[in-house]
Amino acid sequence: MTSLTLVRRIAAQPATVFDALTTSDGIACWWGPDGGPVLLAETDVRVGGRFRVRFRMLDGSEHESSGEYLRVDPPHHLAMSWRWSDDEDGGESRVEFALRATDTGTELTFTHSGLQDEATRASHEEGWGGALDKLVRHFAG
Repeated sequence: MTSLTLVRRIAAQPATVFDALTTSDGIACWWGPDGGPVLLAETDVRVGGRFRVRFRMLDGSEHESSGEYLRVDPPHHLAMSWRWSDDEDGGESRVEFALRATDTGTELTFTHSGLQDEATRASHEEGWGGALDKLVRHFAG
């Protein structure tokens, strides 16, 4: 198993960023690695609650992920189980967002752990990197 960690600085307060991570409208602004739309964003933000997000990439492919909220500590921490809906191998992993207030907004530290191998890690790094860059841009202007 392997993991990845990405850090982004966002020009918004932690509570505002936390809302973007946990509300359907917020998720629609940034989820997915490219400019394709979010087609579905369902959240039940409480420990034991579930989420499900479906998005379309610019190449027309659609992807859906889901999981369970494991830790909900607004506006500082969010952790959830993660799985691709079409993953028949049962590959579940863990996604965590840690938010820290800074002078200019929020430092977001993202960690995706429990990834199967280096190829999976690299693929998720590209995908999450694109999505988090969209989140930064959403609050930049």
